[in-house]
This record gives sequence, structure tokens and C-alpha cells, in this order.
Amino acid sequence: MTRLFASAFFCFALFATQLSFAQEAQFPLVKGFGGIFEVPEASERPDGTLDYYILIDMTTAADDNAQVSRWVDNIARMMNLHGLAGVSKDRMHVKVVIHGGAIATVMSNEVYQKRYNSDNPNIPVFKALEEAGVEVLVCGQSLRARNLQKSDLYEGVNVALSAMTTVTTYAPKGYTILKF
Repeated sequence: MTRLFASAFFCFALFATQLSFAQEAQFPLVKGFGGIFEVPEASERPDGTLDYYILIDMTTAADDNAQVSRWVDNIARMMNLHGLAGVSKDRMHVKVVIHGGAIATVMSNEVYQKRYNSDNPNIPVFKALEEAGVEVLVCGQSLRARNLQKSDLYEGVNVALSAMTTVTTYAPKGYTILKF
């Protein structure tokens, strides 16, 4: 009986330990997208007292056009990771410039539907990013090269002259460039 009790106690303790490690995804800055998890043992974390200036240079297309692009979701994850560490929304200065194969992620539902037989699953993520203060830009050169117009994009995205000039404008201003 003692051995049975000890085995049951061990199994219960193991189960309780596993429950304590199970976490729900968190969304501190971008609501509903880019879920992240607390890592209590992390000794390297963003500094909540700093302002972060980040320009994301996004060229990579989605793996599956019927699903949210992992690259778009990574923008939300990056925002949420900073938020989890105590960086407030007003200290996050994030711009995303989209060009190349990533252009599809900013197409309107109508244009996306014609090309991929699906609504654009990225629009809700971009809208949530914008609510968190992110500015979304698309390269005007990439638009023209693909015979697209601003009216072919979801409402809210802004057009830049080019991705290259956007990078060269913000890099000297101290923005960290992340390539997605």
C-alpha cells in the first residue's frame, strides 16, 4: 500500500509540475496575434525604459496563401515580446516596409480572392498591428512592377516611393533594421 501511495503521489507531483509549466499565449501589445510566452529564467530582456525604433524590411512571401503569413505574425510576436518585458506601446516605434514576394500580404480581399481563392488572412493581423501603433508601408516600385495600384491594397496601408529609400531614410534616424 505504501508503494502504491508513493507512486500515486509521485504521479500527482509530476502532473502538477507539468501544469505549472503549461502557459497560455499572451498578447500584451498586439491583441489576438503573435502569441508569446513568459520565460522567467531569461536574463536578457528588452528594457522597458528605452524607446525602440524598428524598421522591418519584409520581402518573404507566405508559405500558404490561405494562412496568415508567419512573417506577418512574427511582427506581432516581436511587438508582444517587447510588451511582455515591460516596453509600453508608446515606446515602440515600428514601421514595416513590404516589397517583393510579400506584396500579397497587403492586397485587398477582392484582389487576393481573385489570385488565391481566399480572403486575405493577413489583413486582421495588420489591422491589429496598426492598433498597436505600427505603420505599414508598401514599396511603390514593387506595386508598379506587379501592375498593382493603391486601390488593390487593403485600406490603411501607405505607399512609399520604394523600400530602398525607406530603409535609407530610417537607418540614419537610428532605426534598427530587421529583415523578414
